[in-house]
Amino acid sequence: MAGQAAGARLARGGMSPWYSRNFGDPLLAGDSLDRLAERFRTEYERAGRPPDMAVFVRPESEGRLHCELQAYFSPRAVRVARALEAVPCNPPAPAGLALMAGAPEAWQVLFPDRET
Repeated sequence: MAGQAAGARLARGGMSPWYSRNFGDPLLAGDSLDRLAERFRTEYERAGRPPDMAVFVRPESEGRLHCELQAYFSPRAVRVARALEAVPCNPPAPAGLALMAGAPEAWQVLFPDRET
């Protein structure tokens, strides 16, 4: 629910929100991630391969014993995010993220202050 509230605040402020979706246990997420990648490829090509359209993933545990795979969709990937029932969220911190889909340039475009 906190992600939805943050997304509502972002939408009211006029900024385009990021989106997030929990894919559960990383060891069991393969099929779901394959579907995400295929849907992203279709939308990415349709949009002309923009450098600010990307999906990042990160295993997160939030103090739990087992981690869950969280996917973060950049604002330009909104169609993919909504199709996969992702919820609006604040931009993720870049630490620990892995680029799952999109161009390598997405790092610089979406996280210009990130230390490499």
